[in-house]
Amino acid sequence: MTQTELTRYNLGKTLDHLSNIDPRGYGVCTILYQGALALTRGEPPTMNAAAKLLSVLRGGDRVYIITGFVLHPFNRQETDGPVGAAALARTLVRSCGVRPLFIVPEEAKPAMERLAALMEFPAKTLAFTKDPAAAPAEAERIMAQEGLPSFCIAIEAAGANARGVYHNALGIDVSSLEAKSDLLFKELQKKGVPTLAIGDLGNECGMGVLGPHLARYIPYAAECSCGCGGGAAAASAADTVLTATVSNWGAWGIASAMAWLTRNPQALYLPELEEQALAAANECGLIDMYGEAIPAVDGMDIEKNKGIITLMNGSVRSALELEETCKTWFEKTIAGGFFNSLPGLSPPLVEIPSAAVPRD
Repeated sequence: MTQTELTRYNLGKTLDHLSNIDPRGYGVCTILYQGALALTRGEPPTMNAAAKLLSVLRGGDRVYIITGFVLHPFNRQETDGPVGAAALARTLVRSCGVRPLFIVPEEAKPAMERLAALMEFPAKTLAFTKDPAAAPAEAERIMAQEGLPSFCIAIEAAGANARGVYHNALGIDVSSLEAKSDLLFKELQKKGVPTLAIGDLGNECGMGVLGPHLARYIPYAAECSCGCGGGAAAASAADTVLTATVSNWGAWGIASAMAWLTRNPQALYLPELEEQALAAANECGLIDMYGEAIPAVDGMDIEKNKGIITLMNGSVRSALELEETCKTWFEKTIAGGFFNSLPGLSPPLVEIPSAAVPRD
């Protein structure tokens, strides 16, 4: 084991824990995290997802970012999803020089464009249809006009179950409200595009990779409230999945891991930027999960959100700044042997090509 491997594991665990803290104490984030951790065989999912992105993406690559969940009964886009998508895109641009393409419900398009401008990176935003009959042709048109991406990321985007029905957190049928962009996600997979999904419940695009785990433990995942018989869990299954208490928090975890992997603290998201982003999102009509246009996400107020970003940033900066200062401590810790057999520290870890790090 090397010092870098030890830091990668322990910093990844820290970012995982920060993404999955449970202020409500309701346990769902812990259930989801254990499912994601099983898929990575113990490697911290935040670090695993960041490494996979960096192993593929290069300057000028197109990245599709699918996001957006319209909330019942308010018929308005929530703050979770678009704000995190913008934060992650900002890091992808600063780390890899990619070209983001956001694909969202019509209700999220003004906010998505505003967020990209606020965070000062070039991006294109398209609104995807809510008509299931029109969705296949629209997916083909986007792929033809925009070209296949090098990666597709779905973050807090509505995902249909195996019967084509979309559900909210209470298992209610919300199909008429949601963009059918998970059909584009599945078409990209058929064409060999690698995919990453970020979610916080299991009804989001790509989360079907956790299907049996969701059905066993998550409320409404196997038995929804609408009577369709298909459950609320999404059927689409991403290649890589990341779970979090709030999907935006998972996006920050990946962004933080990328900043460490590329040794580029300029790629970190910023708490003051989150405050500006939520204000801009509210001005564009985005709401908290309880229906109010306030600077909150899934019931988590601005101070909680800024606090998590601050802790993530501080962890990454400490890991970078103390690399040499604490070298002797690393050597002695490694020599003790405790970490030698822990799941997630044994090969294979995703390797980052040398061309990917460092970047100025």
